[in-house]
This record gives sequence, structure tokens and C-alpha cells, in this order.
Amino acid sequence: MILPIVGYGDPVLRKVGEAIKPDYPNLKEIITNMYETMYNAYGVGLAAPQVGIAIRLFVIDTTPFSDDEELKEEEQKNLKGFKKTFINAKIIKEEGEEWSFNEGCLSIPDVREDVYRKPTVTLEYCEEDFVMKTEVFDGLIARVIQHEYDHIEGILFTDKISSLKKRLIQKKLKNITEGKTSQEYRMKFASAKKGR
Repeated sequence: MILPIVGYGDPVLRKVGEAIKPDYPNLKEIITNMYETMYNAYGVGLAAPQVGIAIRLFVIDTTPFSDDEELKEEEQKNLKGFKKTFINAKIIKEEGEEWSFNEGCLSIPDVREDVYRKPTVTLEYCEEDFVMKTEVFDGLIARVIQHEYDHIEGILFTDKISSLKKRLIQKKLKNITEGKTSQEYRMKFASAKKGR
């Protein structure tokens, strides 16, 4: 089932997600719905807070990036078919020299900004089987993980840009909060809750 994506300004996007146990209600269904919602919105990642659930869960499928001809062949191969569910993720370390990439977010439509992140990330997480793993990711996969990980920490990519850039996009962000935006997928806006 395709769920509405929560728009910028909703308090759920600022909550630190709670760790979950295997008996979390309807977990399999939530995960399936999150993948469907992400694909419907042409996203490469989606975190549970973006569908209104403040838990430590996000899903990723970097396949759309594998068509980018500016990337090295090896990275294109790594990105193709990289589909994974991350539960109770915890970043152990981020390494390397920060690099810039133009990021966007399904919760913040029509806003894209360059964000600096480290290229390599060591992550502790569970997949749907709840077996704890520690793995190292790098390149664009690491970036998508860091972006989604920020969501379960209550952080948005707009928090990582300069104050000047923040001022320049202030009006757009205000419009999103008020639901004055158009995109191809269903969204739920903070102002709509206040009985607008």
C-alpha cells in the first residue's frame, strides 16, 4: 500500500526514532509499504519517520543511480540492485575526506542542495531477520545510508547547508509546511493537521 509521505515541518521528522524488536506490530507490512511508497515517488531511500512512524527503520534501493554515466563502472555495478532494509542502525564511524553531492528528499520536494558527507561509513544494523551485522559502505551507497540515517536521528539534509542557503530556501520550506507544493506522489502536511 502506498503511504502518504510526511512533508517538511511535521514534528515526526524531528523525532529520534525508537529501536524496535522483532515483534513490532505489522513490521513486515510496514516494510513492504515503505518500499512501494519509495518506488512510487521515484526515491532511492525512505525512512520510517517519513511515513509518520518514529522508529529506527529505513529502506534503500540505489538501482536508479546505476544509470549515471558519470560514475565509474565499478560504482554503477555496486549501485545496481543494492536493495536493503536497515533496522536499529547505528553509525560506528564515518571516514575519509568530505565530498559534496546534490541531495534532495521526498519530504522536501523541489529543494536540492549540495551536502558534504564523508565517503565511507561503518554501520551496525539488522535486516528483517534481526541478526546484528557490522558492515562498511562507501560512495553513493554510503551517502544514501547517511541521508536516511539522519532521518531516524531527527535530522534533515537542510540542517547541513550554510545559513545563507537556508535563508534562500526559507520560502520554499514554508510553502511545503503549508502544503503549497505539487509533486507526483501523495503527501501529508503539518498545517493540514491544524484543521486548515
